[in-house]
Amino acid sequence: MLVDSHCHLNYPELADLSAVIERAKAADVHLMQTISTKRSEFSDIIAIASAHPEVYASIGVHPHEAEHHIDLTAAELVEWATHPRVIGIGETGLDYFYEHSPRQAQQACFRAHIEAARITGLPLIVHSRDADEDTVAILHEEYAKGPFNGLIHCFSSSKYLADKSIEIGFLISLSGIITFPKASELRESVQTIGLEHLLVETDAPYLAPVPHRGKSNEPAFTSFTAHALAELKAVSYDEVASVTTDNFFRLFSKAVRPVV
Repeated sequence: MLVDSHCHLNYPELADLSAVIERAKAADVHLMQTISTKRSEFSDIIAIASAHPEVYASIGVHPHEAEHHIDLTAAELVEWATHPRVIGIGETGLDYFYEHSPRQAQQACFRAHIEAARITGLPLIVHSRDADEDTVAILHEEYAKGPFNGLIHCFSSSKYLADKSIEIGFLISLSGIITFPKASELRESVQTIGLEHLLVETDAPYLAPVPHRGKSNEPAFTSFTAHALAELKAVSYDEVASVTTDNFFRLFSKAVRPVV
């Protein structure tokens, strides 16, 4: 089986959720984690996970939304995370590419999520774009205060970010970007990362992999990323599926592995 470790099942492109889940299962994707990006989504995200045994949820605020969540505290995140279907904290992090929120607000919000991850023991789901140095600095500063675990989601950045994240036990999650013709530098970086450190995801409805570029992405397409990773690593698709799935349940230990 495969796990789509990061998707957004509350988005309108995936409104026919039962059909989306059935197509995922037909493609051997038997578990999905739907990710929240702002406080107003928390209830809907949890409702989706509660209604579908194939789905778990995360609680967090995307860096784009940080400016509108200045009052967000670790305590609030910890309270939401007590729900049995919530298995992760995020997505959170830094985005200096778009900078929809001021950097100071992004960094404060990021640290609140890290504190919540430390308190709950749930993995931190990190978004980092054009912010490698600050992401690494904050992760390492906070880790020195007390350990926490997590992952870099939708990895498309430098080997430096991957290496420094793996140093503190983080995993690296790969999306359909590794199938893009122009992503040769990313593929070179991924070749240096051991399979034991990797997850796969879609970030659906965004970033549909080849051969579905230009279409709405969905969890079923996780298999295209897994096949691309298998080719890149010169291993079998079954090995990629087995190892990345084991990695997911090792990290997201609150999730229950389905019987398939």
